[in-house]
Amino acid sequence: MEFDFDFDLLCELTETNGAAGYEDRIREIVRREMEPEVDELHTDAMGNVIGTIEGTEDYEVAVAAHMDEIGFMVRYVDDDGFVSLDALGGWDPRVLRAQRVTVHTDDEDLTGVIGSVPPHLLDGDEGEEDVEDIYVDLGLPADEADERVSVGDIVTMEQTTTKVGNNVSGKALDDRICLFSMLEAAKRIENPDATIHFCATVQEEVGLRGASALGVDVDPDLAVALDVTVANDFPAVSKKRDYVTRLGDGTAIKLKDGSVVTTPKVHKRMRSVAEAEDILYQLEVLPSGGTDTAGFQNTYGAKPVGAISIPTRYLHSVTESANGDDVSATIDLLTAFLETEDGEHDYSL
Repeated sequence: MEFDFDFDLLCELTETNGAAGYEDRIREIVRREMEPEVDELHTDAMGNVIGTIEGTEDYEVAVAAHMDEIGFMVRYVDDDGFVSLDALGGWDPRVLRAQRVTVHTDDEDLTGVIGSVPPHLLDGDEGEEDVEDIYVDLGLPADEADERVSVGDIVTMEQTTTKVGNNVSGKALDDRICLFSMLEAAKRIENPDATIHFCATVQEEVGLRGASALGVDVDPDLAVALDVTVANDFPAVSKKRDYVTRLGDGTAIKLKDGSVVTTPKVHKRMRSVAEAEDILYQLEVLPSGGTDTAGFQNTYGAKPVGAISIPTRYLHSVTESANGDDVSATIDLLTAFLETEDGEHDYSL
């Protein structure tokens, strides 16, 4: 399948490493891509990047997608040279065994392997692992590992992004695929009525911290967040009980998640825009989990909020998978919605 978007840029964004609080490499890409498209570009003290396109009306919209991915921080290097980790974000330890990782030291990037006990040595009595049980094997003598790796070094997963049938699969689609969609929308929009602040946020995976801090610099009349959402449309999950979204059924307009109930008039207008533009969409009710939508709402007080999500399988793993048509639909809906925001739509209750 040939995608109708810049797949090379998406690969660059997803394959580049940037764990929560250490988004520097992603921030460089975002600034590079935003600068030609916006009237003003700045980075706040926390690391959020805000690119602003000035509108003709006295009305402001903020759009956010987070730059950080889940990762780890080095806790210590033991006497045998193995590296113990502390999680940055929510990991399922089952997906970590036998994966390659990158340890980011001050001087270099080191490739390591998360150890896995061979099945020959398992007796069936092993309990479930915790992240604290995970260790990284650098293939180095103990003294060299201790010399080259320090407490506090960041560790990220090592994985490429590829096409799998009609899907995109790789690490950090959460939330780089939405960051990509926001950048693509910024490139399409010209001379909007509303002033639009495109916000690439930090530290979402450790508590929506970047979006909450944006209130110092941005005070919008409307806030819209972009994030991935759960697609449980595969074997081993209950289709009825665990249903959220399906790949290939379009972009997802969020009604609620574990952190926010979106403003009814906002999500209804998103639906009307999608229908008017013939953009395939589905509705999202996510029982648990939070997004930057809540960070905006909590920071700015009584402001209307909305959210658009990209359905994604296998979240918080190195094989996260999203449908190419759903990505295109997300870019189309975000662009159409922002282009028709002029301050005249009544979101009051």
